[in-house]
Amino acid sequence: MKKKIILRGLSGIPLGITIGYLITIAASLTVANGHYSAVMPSLVKQFGNEINAVVFQTLMSALIGFGFAATSVIWEIDEWSIAKQTATYFAINALIMLPTAYFAHWMEHSLKGFIQYFTIFTAIFIIIWVTQYYALKAKLKKINKHVNKQK
Repeated sequence: MKKKIILRGLSGIPLGITIGYLITIAASLTVANGHYSAVMPSLVKQFGNEINAVVFQTLMSALIGFGFAATSVIWEIDEWSIAKQTATYFAINALIMLPTAYFAHWMEHSLKGFIQYFTIFTAIFIIIWVTQYYALKAKLKKINKHVNKQK
């Protein structure tokens, strides 16, 4: 299981970096007035220059990709209920995402900023979870229909 977690996590690194990069493009398109903004200005200030801030943010995106991919093995633990799987997956990834977002300056460094970021994270998690749940439910229904036809 440990080997599977590590290999799955490693496969998530490029996806985490890609998603992080795409988010910077989307954010730049919406709020940067025609300029590309690779990182938050406060992160550049903290690191002293833009390249160091970009490298740090890339490492943080890689960490998030690793975490989400590695914890996907939770969905394969058949002895656990869907509620336990969901709660564990959410908790672990929130513990990865929230400090990462704080240190990368993706959230305002205040209680209000934390609550706002956590709320957005939770809403996105719920939307993705519900979408996946109903997609898998439809797929299972189709498989069961096919199996029942062959009987």
